[in-house]
Amino acid sequence: MSDARDCITDDFELPGVPDAFQRLWTPHRRAYVSGGQRDYTESSCPFCSAPRREDEESLIVHRGHSVFVVLNLYPYNPGHVLICPYRHVANYDEATDEEIDEMARCTRTAMTVLRASSNAAGFNIGMNQGKVGGAGIAAHLHQHVVPRWNGDTNFLPIVAGTKAVTQTLSEIRELLAGAWPAEHAAHGVASRD
Repeated sequence: MSDARDCITDDFELPGVPDAFQRLWTPHRRAYVSGGQRDYTESSCPFCSAPRREDEESLIVHRGHSVFVVLNLYPYNPGHVLICPYRHVANYDEATDEEIDEMARCTRTAMTVLRASSNAAGFNIGMNQGKVGGAGIAAHLHQHVVPRWNGDTNFLPIVAGTKAVTQTLSEIRELLAGAWPAEHAAHGVASRD
């Protein structure tokens, strides 16, 4: 008897017929993805309102001149941060050079901080642009920095619909904010409106 992977076929009309892809089904994420894709305006945008509150309340790790770093409320892994411009802008190609440059510097610093504070072995870094691109908050540009460790993928998210996060978000925020280099923290001059 051959393995199912040996039965790759071009006959895609039959449901359940194996093809060349291995799939991980995560239907529990559907509620977040479908519920998170609202049309946010500047007045209703969580990324616009976060900097107006205290860092601890908003889970802000770092404030820069044109961008800030905040923990993701629905992290893929502990320490999953988002790097957002203060300005309500949707697309990468609409961001200023200053915003892009500072996002890059904060991405590099976030990687260094996550390696030092939690021994992250790798990272997923990226942006989802637009609703059809998978952005949960498509109206406000943000870049994900997701720390990864050897063996951090297991059956819990798939089978049990559960993600193991070893610390509260406030504990993680305090750890990362405390580890953020002082020379970068000194640039956190953005005011709360």
